[in-house]
Amino acid sequence: MTPSSPVISPAHLRGSSRESDVSRRRRRARSRREQSSPEQLLLGRYVDREGHGREVIARAGAAGSTLVVDRDGATGEDPRLVAHIGADEASGNAALVCSRYLQDAARGDGGCRALTAEDRTLVPFDDPHGLDVALLDTPAAQPVDRRGFAYSLELVPSAMSIPELRWCRRGSRQAPGCEPVSVREAIASLESYEPVRALTLRSLLLHGHGGAVSTTVLRAELARVHESPIVLNRRLRQVVLATVERQQLSMSEIALRCGRVKRDRKGNESGETSWLARRVGLLPEGGRDTPTPWIHSDVLALIARHGLGVSPREVELC
Repeated sequence: MTPSSPVISPAHLRGSSRESDVSRRRRRARSRREQSSPEQLLLGRYVDREGHGREVIARAGAAGSTLVVDRDGATGEDPRLVAHIGADEASGNAALVCSRYLQDAARGDGGCRALTAEDRTLVPFDDPHGLDVALLDTPAAQPVDRRGFAYSLELVPSAMSIPELRWCRRGSRQAPGCEPVSVREAIASLESYEPVRALTLRSLLLHGHGGAVSTTVLRAELARVHESPIVLNRRLRQVVLATVERQQLSMSEIALRCGRVKRDRKGNESGETSWLARRVGLLPEGGRDTPTPWIHSDVLALIARHGLGVSPREVELC
């Protein structure tokens, strides 16, 4: 439930205004210093779904590597790791990763984990996800989503002198054509991590060290999927619907157990079923046309433990 706003006196507002002016001047001065620093470079800006201005920067990492970081545009706080680029990669790769990330962010699809102190001291490994040579035998399938779109890894032109490897979506009969999509978008459309994840790892093994093909964006996209707290909700939806049918437990009761309560005009309480339906992908979020296939892992755990009485592992796709 949303807490009520505190009452603020005019005198307090005047004091806050003066403090805000000082804070803004300090932030602007710091921003100018940071942007002029040779160890930090502004790559781009955007506005997130909550209306907050954010920026993407490149900053120096360990052993000549580069950290691409998403942070609050006004304060520099809430830093999130977009990508960690090795010292041996092309200098333009940070801007390339940023460009793709901003495209994802514009769709509300740019989830990445918080930047840690350890990230500043780590050297990016050649195989950060433990790439297994057995994946070389993975068939190069073309998965198809429920709308009839097929997905495959293809070489596409890039801003560099070499092509880059990207997931591409090929149209159905009703919507022909081909367009590059992110790893996360391909997974969302299929509502499954596999075979996209295995095929991506396979391609990184095959093309990641030759120098004739850029895999920087693909590797960064895969890392964000692995490290993001936002996970697929398909298995949770299946368990919720099965529980409702099998145990005669209403969605209202499940929402009530999760602490999501609504009251009618007479004060009668019931569970907020629309909240639950949006979280599990049965109803679209506000302003959206289709339900989201994603859910935050903390919310998934809340619904699993309190709403369904099961372990979160039982309702999370691997």
